[in-house]
Amino acid sequence: MPINYEPSKQRLQKHARKGLFQHALPEQYGGKNTHFSELVSAHQHLGLGAQDTGLILSINAHLWGSVFPLLNYGTEEQKQTWLPGLINGEFIGGHAITEPQAGSNINELTASAIQENNHFFLTGRKRYITNTPIADLLVVYAHLDGKLSAFLVQKDDNGAEFSDAPTVSGCTSATMGDVILDNCQIPISRQLGKIGMGNNMIQHALELERAFIFAGISGVMQWQLNEVIRYSRERKVNGAHLGKNQAISHKIADMKLRLDTIKLWVSECARLKDAKQRITLVSAQTKLFSSEAFLQSSLDAVHILGAHGLMPDSLMPTFVDDAMASRLFSGTSEIQKNIIAALSGTGDGFNSP
Repeated sequence: MPINYEPSKQRLQKHARKGLFQHALPEQYGGKNTHFSELVSAHQHLGLGAQDTGLILSINAHLWGSVFPLLNYGTEEQKQTWLPGLINGEFIGGHAITEPQAGSNINELTASAIQENNHFFLTGRKRYITNTPIADLLVVYAHLDGKLSAFLVQKDDNGAEFSDAPTVSGCTSATMGDVILDNCQIPISRQLGKIGMGNNMIQHALELERAFIFAGISGVMQWQLNEVIRYSRERKVNGAHLGKNQAISHKIADMKLRLDTIKLWVSECARLKDAKQRITLVSAQTKLFSSEAFLQSSLDAVHILGAHGLMPDSLMPTFVDDAMASRLFSGTSEIQKNIIAALSGTGDGFNSP
């Protein structure tokens, strides 16, 4: 029996109706014309209230994978056609980069496009693509005339299949699957950006995702810390509150330090974007520190809560799985180190996602 993904789509649409997708976007397309700092605040509030890393991943894939690429590279006709619906939640989007054999190395992508008269025909397979089962539109990267380029593919295009497998154990509330393109036919008007701009577009999209996905996750981590502190005050060992134990209090202090450091990194990314400055380095630094911090704090939370943290209704073990996934999405921790090293004057450059 097929899985009903409609609730997952409705969940994103609910947050769209609350205006979550409108930040840092022009009013003419349905945005609020606010700053990135306000986007960060809204996403932190979402994470604190929802405690759902998968939801945050899904929202960020929608924003950085489809909304902002259209804003930055789309023609006026493309913007008018798609942006209002993507911003108000009528359409759900994302981007399709990784492939079964390619992983994080975009130099190994093999999906291809050929042009015949007024149409493109796309062939290839994309893997682990967030939002695929609920997406209406995906930005798909494929080679045209040997140059990596971007295309707008709809779920009902002839030759396109947005599947619901395979999935992974982390961030399970984010729908995921393969994009299968079998001579998929799209009109020539659905090329996004210029031929050969694919690499730059991917880098730009992932810079934004790395910079801001932990805005929402920091809200999750705030809830996580609040729960640990509450438990340490209520639980007594040998007549004293658990938090009085120095080993426990030090773990809580480390969790607080990691959380506040993530907030500072994300805020710096927002400050630079609002000042219209590049964030290539700072976004890699943010992603590297934040994903490692999320994992360690999740492990610490389980340790502090003990068996209570492993109860079936506890979210803490789920956060461990989510944190493991966070070290992989938007480029692994090793890739972030490559970027940081290259931009610090060492190495031979970098390739990502």
